[in-house]
Amino acid sequence: MFKLGLLRPALVGLLLVTGSAAAVAAPADTPIVAASQAMARVWFLRPTSSANLEVWGADPVISANGAPIAAIPPDTSFYRDLPAGAYNFTVQPYGLPTGASYPVQLLPGSQSYLEVQWEPTWVEGYPGGGRSNQSHAFFVRGMSPQLGQDYLRTLHYLGSGS
Repeated sequence: MFKLGLLRPALVGLLLVTGSAAAVAAPADTPIVAASQAMARVWFLRPTSSANLEVWGADPVISANGAPIAAIPPDTSFYRDLPAGAYNFTVQPYGLPTGASYPVQLLPGSQSYLEVQWEPTWVEGYPGGGRSNQSHAFFVRGMSPQLGQDYLRTLHYLGSGS
């Protein structure tokens, strides 16, 4: 009974800290301005899990057609409004340099959702295996609008940053 009495304040404190962390991760209440009909909105998301904690401190840079857009920290999202056209999105690999890109044809007034994930290279069709970080890399891939919008509610929103 005595030990439980000492643990209770610690558990309450842990719940308060955990609640605060969840509040930080929630999307901002800031209204998101609609994109111009001449532009295409691209959402970048980086959901993480305990499976990829080895790269928690990495903030890989996303590029469009070779031009850097921004770094993306874990558990965050942001968007950019880009002119319509053909794009190849890449992300700094941090592991095995694959040269992988994700091609997207952006249409005026459209919204696209692109996810950045740390993956074993063989999952994306590149050589490598095992569990070493050298056989992993960051990759960009598309998400369905429904899944992208669901994830947005769970990630820390960084804004447009444009």
